[in-house]
Amino acid sequence: MLGDDLGELLGARIPADHSRQTIADSYARPAERVLDLGCGAGDSVELFRSLNPVVRWVGADIEQSAEVAERTRTDAEFVTFDGSSLPFEDASFDLVYCKQVLEHVRHPEPLVREAARVLRPGGLLAGSTSQLEAFHSRSLMNPTPYGFTVLAEDAGLEIVELRPGIDGMTLVAWRALGMPRFFARWWARESPGNRIIELGARVARLDARTRNQIKLTLCGQFAFLARRP
Repeated sequence: MLGDDLGELLGARIPADHSRQTIADSYARPAERVLDLGCGAGDSVELFRSLNPVVRWVGADIEQSAEVAERTRTDAEFVTFDGSSLPFEDASFDLVYCKQVLEHVRHPEPLVREAARVLRPGGLLAGSTSQLEAFHSRSLMNPTPYGFTVLAEDAGLEIVELRPGIDGMTLVAWRALGMPRFFARWWARESPGNRIIELGARVARLDARTRNQIKLTLCGQFAFLARRP
């Protein structure tokens, strides 16, 4: 079966409840203190304020980010950092949100360790990153689901689950066609490649975990949820 090797390595980190395509926003939780790591324009503040109107939301990003240069928000707290060391005390946040950032990070190991450090015990690291995605916005490397697992667990985090996002074939086609806007519909709903996998899985009567295993093997992006013990 496609992805059996990945399935063996990840074990229970691949969920078995459903095989729907997932984005980082799905892991947002009501929290008192949230850090958006690699916040860019800072738009996630709206998401977390909708869950908790009095959330202490802080956005952190490097100074040279193109998205930071275009930021216009003045209604939230923003800090800049060197890309490796976060200017916060230990256990400062309940949740660190990191959406489509790690593929742009020059030194991901120390940054993930820093994310773990600033989380309170029981706090969550939630987000997504690229796997089979073409070069974009100065991207440097694309971790696999197993690669991210090693990265996070080496930093002292526990992986709660990994879920597939948009499939790799759709992302490659999007880039090849000049990134047309209508492709945006396939981030929040099942993308064409994932629909094909679902159709074949139904015919083969595969369970939800096996479907997730196949989709994670072929995904362009995947979502992750990790916890500080």
